[in-house]
Amino acid sequence: MRTKEVKTVKKICLVGSSGGHLEELLMLKPLLDNHNGFIITEKTEYEPDLKNHQTYHLKQVNRKERKFLIYMIANSLKCLEIFLKERPDVIISTGALVTVPMCLIGKLFRKKLIYIESFANVNSPSLTGKLMYKFADQFYIQWESMEKFYPNAIYRGGIF
Repeated sequence: MRTKEVKTVKKICLVGSSGGHLEELLMLKPLLDNHNGFIITEKTEYEPDLKNHQTYHLKQVNRKERKFLIYMIANSLKCLEIFLKERPDVIISTGALVTVPMCLIGKLFRKKLIYIESFANVNSPSLTGKLMYKFADQFYIQWESMEKFYPNAIYRGGIF
């Protein structure tokens, strides 16, 4: 009789923009206590206490600024470098735009992608959420009202 092989999660990547996205993501910080992992966020003046965890910083990106494409390319290259160094099994993201390169790189390497739509999105989907819905292995919403936009999403309430 053959038994099923169960793949264990060896390394987790938590990736989120600074501010509210990162605060939501940090609700999952206990995962890093039970699994090897690291955090990727934007380099801004906002710096929560991340000293106990390996943290990487990307350039903050705004899709309306002139250097948007340059910053996205630079962040994508840095994400590829981080990915190849760290080799995460699972990528968990709360968005927004700066997280897209790491999420897509993870999918290219056939890693599990978990996306959590922002708590702030009660009545309409985010642009990043609409994109990640197509790629995520598990997509979570924090409001039942979002089921009309994401019919296959998982609703478990807020992570706060």
